Amino acid sequence: MDITDVILRQHAEQRRMFAMLEQFPRDDTEGLGALWTRLEIFLETHAEAEERYFYPELLRLGTGGGDADSVEEEVEDAVKDHNEIREAIRKVGASETGSDAWWEAVVEANVANSDHMAEEERQDLTDFRQHASLELRHEIAVALVRYEALKAATGITPVDKDPKRWIREHSPK
Repeated sequence: MDITDVILRQHAEQRRMFAMLEQFPRDDTEGLGALWTRLEIFLETHAEAEERYFYPELLRLGTGGGDADSVEEEVEDAVKDHNEIREAIRKVGASETGSDAWWEAVVEANVANSDHMAEEERQDLTDFRQHASLELRHEIAVALVRYEALKAATGITPVDKDPKRWIREHSPK
């Protein structure tokens, strides 16, 4: 198991779940709500798990991958992206399932998440592959998957993080 592969597979699953929502019968609000709840839990547990297990190690080992100026810049941006995804998720929750406002918020969540995944794949995962041992990549994958599995049934309470403070608290001393 490799954390970069786990994250890539989870990104593919997130894309698939958004596509399922887009193709789901619009008049089945019960089904839409259930599918959205499943995706919402997945998005938040994925984000929280990355913040707990992947990003601290990326900060420790990375140098800035792809078009990132530094590892700090890429991780700060990723945490900010998670907050934007959480904000869109809150908008979905504040709207009546299946309403125009609900669909607009779902699209906003999809766009924020898609932008984040593309950047993470281009920067963070590339940086980590270049600097982390296969053993560490495996250890982080196990920790991340374990955390997500334990939280998947009930979800977790979304908590926005101040990106600059998060970097200060998690940067190697």
